[in-house]
Amino acid sequence: MAMEAHEIEALIRAAFPNAQVTITDLAGDGNHYSAEVIDESFRGQNRVQQQRAVYAALQGRMDGKAGELHALALTTKAPE
Repeated sequence: MAMEAHEIEALIRAAFPNAQVTITDLAGDGNHYSAEVIDESFRGQNRVQQQRAVYAALQGRMDGKAGELHALALTTKAPE
């Protein structure tokens, strides 16, 4: 079962309400997306910590073979 971009954005915004979030469907199939998440809460965290926080916000949607979301290329950073 595929996900739509607005569903991914809603999950991320629920965890990071003040973030700048950009979701792009890379293949048009509802399974391969890129996301850029810019949020102040990332300041002082390394990239792995930032990305783990975003993946946690997806509430298991990428877990295992039955996950709704197959691939998410993730860019995270604190605002400049």
